[in-house]
Amino acid sequence: MSRQFKTCIVTSDYHVPGETFINRHIEHIFGGDTVVLCGRFNGSNPYDKPLFERRSKLSLSDKVLAPVAMGWNSLTEGTGRLPFGANRTRLMQWLHDQKVEVILAEFGTQALVVAKLANEMNLPVFSYFRGTDASRALTSPQRVKSYRKMMPRLDGIFSVSQFLLDNLAKHGVSHPNAHVVPSGVDVRRFVPGEKVPGSCLAVGRMVDKKAPQITLRAFAAAAKGREAHLTFIGDGPLLEPCKALAAELGVAAQVTFTGALPHDAVRQHLLTTETFLQHSITDRNGNTEGLPTAIQEALAAGCITVSTLHAGIPEAVTEGETGFMVPEWDEEGFAGAIAKVLDLPDRAAMSRAARATAEAKFDNAVLLNKVEDEIRRCVALRDSGV
Repeated sequence: MSRQFKTCIVTSDYHVPGETFINRHIEHIFGGDTVVLCGRFNGSNPYDKPLFERRSKLSLSDKVLAPVAMGWNSLTEGTGRLPFGANRTRLMQWLHDQKVEVILAEFGTQALVVAKLANEMNLPVFSYFRGTDASRALTSPQRVKSYRKMMPRLDGIFSVSQFLLDNLAKHGVSHPNAHVVPSGVDVRRFVPGEKVPGSCLAVGRMVDKKAPQITLRAFAAAAKGREAHLTFIGDGPLLEPCKALAAELGVAAQVTFTGALPHDAVRQHLLTTETFLQHSITDRNGNTEGLPTAIQEALAAGCITVSTLHAGIPEAVTEGETGFMVPEWDEEGFAGAIAKVLDLPDRAAMSRAARATAEAKFDNAVLLNKVEDEIRRCVALRDSGV
């Protein structure tokens, strides 16, 4: 049997239901023998894991020490996130008492918290880059400085897409032991159902960075004279304006707005949907996605994907085989791509190709094993003194 490791998962907030990739690690990595180090505890611990909340109430001595400690850490490490004082001592004791053998920090910004401390405790430490931490975070020279300081302290890094690794490298942030491992999807739960002809689905918060108006206007243009229906799943400040826009465009009867739905309800929609629409864009702060989980789920469900040349999406969608992509903000091109799918006399071949892609590249059980195997390899090298 392969060696298992007691693993500390480091995250910002716990528990967040939508962070399926992090929750999967907490529940399943190395047989689920995990503990959680979080910045904030949200009051729900569904996996019944030992917790350390690092932002819990500071002692009086730490409050007095905070300005000096955080200032010194910012100057020397590029970040004030490092634990200090009595809280640091308490954290080290907790890691020791929990018999932690490996630390996995979800997001590079969380690795900043623990990398130096892990070195001092001689614990292998890894980080997972997923999106904001390797895009918007890099607009800060201070964050770039802190990442460069942190990288040599890590045993390895994972990223959900090559795009994010390349983005880090453009800023002089790299690691010799870097691996692309997408978050993945449960291909046993997300399976193609009986597809409704002409059905389209868009999922996401109704906010500017998700560009729902572009998706809606593009669909309206493509749907003219064609049998098509778009379901919008999501809530947010642009929901009511989008409803008004649908009426203004004359497609209110062809568009359903469900509001926010539970993840399993989204899955049910994906199973019967032919075409998945996601017009991802880079926001004004430089924030990008890594490789959207929603697109991996859509592929697994056999949906043809119409999306943008954004972040890691081209690493998942093959143009003309599993979907179509256009440049960000290209509303006319997006409409043309939707129309192209709707005009296909037989969409079954692309649906089968989408499913095959998910099975080959995004099976989360396979990807979890890949992460575990890499951690095992690194720890074996450490143990051998190489």
